[in-house]
Amino acid sequence: IYLNRMFIHFYFREYIQLLEIADAHKLLKEKRVMNFLRVFFVGISSLSLARDTHQKHYREFGEQAVEIFVPLVNFSKHNFETKLFLLQAELHYLNGNHDEAEVAYENSIESSRKYKFKSDEAVAHELYGIFLVERNMFDRGMLHLSTSLSKYRDWGAELKVKEVISFMEGLFTAKTTWNNKYRQII
Repeated sequence: IYLNRMFIHFYFREYIQLLEIADAHKLLKEKRVMNFLRVFFVGISSLSLARDTHQKHYREFGEQAVEIFVPLVNFSKHNFETKLFLLQAELHYLNGNHDEAEVAYENSIESSRKYKFKSDEAVAHELYGIFLVERNMFDRGMLHLSTSLSKYRDWGAELKVKEVISFMEGLFTAKTTWNNKYRQII
């Protein structure tokens, strides 16, 4: 049950709540898929929080997640490559390596498309869009956020679609010159 709650908090970018659940439910000793999902959720959450708060322990959790995923890709490229690329993108972003971050976001999108992971592709487009908007590349960012909407719709995640629309509308108020252009997309 706790993994389901982490999943929901992850998709709605409620990272503090996700980490509180992770802290209350430590990793199982057996190697299960649930453990790897937990590591991924905690890793992305921690890297985002490290950017926002500059707290060292969040960075360390994120770096550990990347280290855990590297050998997993050798074990099963199909299952872990997309997530590793996304973790690496977020780590590059945190470290200020923006060119490397862009490449990793694009690799995550391509990998998720290749392996037909709709939810991973939606998340990759969303996080890439946020990265671009935060770096003042509004048009490119909005295109990726719009693509994430389409992918979330295809996946059937209607509440997530509403959340991304709300996020994008918040950007519209900050960038009113783009309001009419992008309102048609959503």
